[in-house]
Amino acid sequence: MSAAPTTAAAPVERIYPKVALRLLPLLFLCYVVAYLDRINVGFAKLQMQSDLHLSDSVYGLASGIFFFGYLLFEVPSNLLLERIGARLWIARIMISWGIISGATLFVTSAGAFYALRFLLGFAEAGFFPGIILYLTYWFPSRWRAQIVAWFMTAVAVTGVVGNPLSGWILHELTGFAGLRGWQMIFLVEAIPAMVLGIIVPFVLPNGIRSARWLTDSEKETLEANIHVENAVKSRLPLARVFIEPKLLTLSLIYFCNSLGLYGIGFWLPQIIKNTGVNDPLQVGLLSAIPYGFAAVAMVLFGRSSDRTHERRWHYFGGSVVGAVGLVMTGMYGHSTLLTMAGVTLSSMGVLSLFPVFWPIPAGMLAGTSAAAGIAWINSLGGLAGFFGPTIVGTVTDLTKKPDFAFYLIAGAVLLGGVLVLAIVPRTKRQRQ
Repeated sequence: MSAAPTTAAAPVERIYPKVALRLLPLLFLCYVVAYLDRINVGFAKLQMQSDLHLSDSVYGLASGIFFFGYLLFEVPSNLLLERIGARLWIARIMISWGIISGATLFVTSAGAFYALRFLLGFAEAGFFPGIILYLTYWFPSRWRAQIVAWFMTAVAVTGVVGNPLSGWILHELTGFAGLRGWQMIFLVEAIPAMVLGIIVPFVLPNGIRSARWLTDSEKETLEANIHVENAVKSRLPLARVFIEPKLLTLSLIYFCNSLGLYGIGFWLPQIIKNTGVNDPLQVGLLSAIPYGFAAVAMVLFGRSSDRTHERRWHYFGGSVVGAVGLVMTGMYGHSTLLTMAGVTLSSMGVLSLFPVFWPIPAGMLAGTSAAAGIAWINSLGGLAGFFGPTIVGTVTDLTKKPDFAFYLIAGAVLLGGVLVLAIVPRTKRQRQ
């Protein structure tokens, strides 16, 4: 079997771009919609908080409780995806989260807000780790960082496109059909998830064998490369996945990075508003700037990491940039220009870490242990989505100075970079 990739090496540089062009546009669009439905509460807050008389602590808890629902169902969801197939399971995820996200327009109390955010996390659980697992079916490790980078630029593009859209809805559609602007945000932005959920089963193949747009020789080449790589990966018993020290350490690293992502992401509209920008549309347009720069940084980091076969220093460098940006955001919160510089640096640094991080666990595990391990890391690390917004909200309520929260989150992001230096092999050409 080891000779198969060598004899088929000639067309490889053509096959993988072909696969990427067929898969990534749809997966990218799905993740844009997913991330928008997850963070649009940031813009809804600008009206919703005063309409429903919610404190910053209540808002922070409601924003983050999403991730407890996520935690409960993420590993089972990934195992079901592996058994049922990607296209049907991803379609189920998208349709159910679209329905629940849209239902948030009926919220009238903190309790109802908590309940729907929890259910939204439960419904969406498994989408992101499921896609990361799905990509391992197609791409070997030497392609993985740049492929994950292109997929995860959806987070940045959501900021570039989705934030101005949310600002426009809040600005222009208040009063439409008797609904407030924040209600229209949840209604309008839930529709694409349901539409894409219907489309996915018809266009997304479950794996290499079911891709009608590949020739037999192309399928054999792709399968041979994946087979050779999987042969040297670990296949842990399912029970051991949950207690494996290296996976727990990777979860902590992912938690540290995600604190930076969600600590800023959920609060970005309010951060900009606090500098004196009151028009929701202007807030939306300004909030697109950090994500535009972050999209470029993600692709460059992913390509560089794959080209040099180096993860450790790429990750550490990104964590330093992210931490510096978070400190600037805290220090200069009353200056629009300096705040924008801070959130732009933090977004570039933090978001560039994701395409460098995910090839590390994906390169360690195969089979069912990969499905469970990737989901477990994302579940534990994703709890930062609860703690990040909650830390900012609670610290703001207690001290009236949100800068303290940003310093704490900056320290966590930097800790993640130090941990990567400690656990990832020092050799330049790594196997992940």
